[in-house]
Amino acid sequence: MARHDVKHLVIMRHAKADYPPGALDHDRPLMPRGARDAAAAGEWLAQQYTPDMIMVSSALRTRQTVTWVCSELGEKAPTPQLVDELYNAHETAIIAAINHAPETVRTLLVVAHMPGVLDTVLRLASRDSDVDAMMEVSGGFPTSGIAVLEVPGDWAELDGGDARLVHFEVPRG
Repeated sequence: MARHDVKHLVIMRHAKADYPPGALDHDRPLMPRGARDAAAAGEWLAQQYTPDMIMVSSALRTRQTVTWVCSELGEKAPTPQLVDELYNAHETAIIAAINHAPETVRTLLVVAHMPGVLDTVLRLASRDSDVDAMMEVSGGFPTSGIAVLEVPGDWAELDGGDARLVHFEVPRG
């Protein structure tokens, strides 16, 4: 398939969140550092991989991360789609959500949680993935971490070992 036909799957872990006393996990907000890092991630995405579609977990920290990302994307930012199934999801649920993306989407951003984001990248990454990116992502998936995979086929057929990991970035603000 020609390179211009390749789609990009961008998987991001939410930015650094706080642990307020008595707060439910779902309701944890970003820390000030998390807000800065999420904005830095948005700036990086605007320069590298502007998404056509954003899927985001319903947790407060992921929604706040996407708000900061979108503020940096400006007019290019699509309206994020809240996907309840992404909250603390395993890779199977994350891939199932990705499988439902419209085929017209060329760059899909998914913002979710550990360990699901890491497990998803490791499951989808093909043998011809970038060695440096694989080593970085295998070493851990820090908050605001962004993995970029090239997807040569349909979103609906994405399952395992069929996307090429091409980049791993951890923007800091």
